[in-house]
Amino acid sequence: MLPAIQTRTFAPEVLQSETAVLVNFWAPWCGVCRWVEPLLIQVQADYDSELKVVAVNADENFAIASQYRLTNIPSLLLFHQGRLVHRMDHFCDRTEALRLLEAALDQIVPSRLSAG
Repeated sequence: MLPAIQTRTFAPEVLQSETAVLVNFWAPWCGVCRWVEPLLIQVQADYDSELKVVAVNADENFAIASQYRLTNIPSLLLFHQGRLVHRMDHFCDRTEALRLLEAALDQIVPSRLSAG
């Protein structure tokens, strides 16, 4: 399970984080969210300390969801140095989601830049 972030913990856990943070906005009623979470748990394991992956229940944290103008659930937002640097609001399957995510991470995660 991904660590849950609430409205009150969003700034310290995401915007003030020393590492890049991938935020998974999800909802309990969302079927696609069920297959995205295991993918994100694997991404967290692959990137270890270089990336923090967290989850925000969009239904329970409407202020954050509204602030980032979410149009779809799930939405994956990637933050680096307190700024939103990439968002994924549309993807069809695991392969596409992983490809889009890795392309975004390649641009900001230091070890990925030197490994390429």
